[in-house]
Amino acid sequence: MPRCLGLTGGIGSGKSTALAAFAACGAATLSSDDVVHGLYAQDDVRKLVRERFGAGVFGPDGVIDRRALGARAFTDPDGIGFLQDLLYPRIHAARDAWIRARRADGRWPLLVVEVPLLFEAGLAASFDAVLVVTAAEDVRRARVAERGQDFGERAERQWTEARKVAAADRAFVNNADPARLDAWVAEVFAEFATPSHR
Repeated sequence: MPRCLGLTGGIGSGKSTALAAFAACGAATLSSDDVVHGLYAQDDVRKLVRERFGAGVFGPDGVIDRRALGARAFTDPDGIGFLQDLLYPRIHAARDAWIRARRADGRWPLLVVEVPLLFEAGLAASFDAVLVVTAAEDVRRARVAERGQDFGERAERQWTEARKVAAADRAFVNNADPARLDAWVAEVFAEFATPSHR
C-alpha cells in the first residue's frame, strides 16, 4: 500500500511547485486548492456563499470570484469561520475519498497531498509523514506580491515557519534554486515510495 505524505508550508513558500515535482517523479498528487475550486462549483456551496456574502462575490459568469470572496470574508467578523465550517468537512471528505481510491487502485508508488493549513487544522496524524517547504520571509513576500495577494492577512492565520519546520518530518528551504527543490523532492520520493513501484 502506498504511503501518503502531507505537504505544507507558508504562503509563498513554493508548495505548488514542490507538488508538481512530486507528480513528475510519479506520485499521485492532490492540491487542496483544486479541491476547493471544485467545491465552489457545487450548487449547494454556491447557494450558501451567496446567502452569506451576497452577489458581489460572484463574477458576471455566475462563478464565485475567490479573490472577491476572500476580501469580503476577511472584513466579515466571522467570514473566515463561516467558510471554514462550510468547506473543511467537504475538503476532508474529498481528500479521504481520493486517498482511499488511489490506495485501492494499486498503481501509485506514493501519494502526496498539499494542505496549506495542515498543522493548524490538526491533520498531521492523518499522514504517514509531513513535509514542509519553507522560505525566508522576504522571499515569500516577493512571491505573494507577484501574484497580487495580501501576505499579512494570510500569514497571520498560519503557524510560524520555525514552528512548522520543527513539527515536520522533512523540511526544505526553498529560497532560490528550483533545481535544489527538484533534487530534494526526488530524494523524498525515493525514501517513501513503495519499493515495488520504484
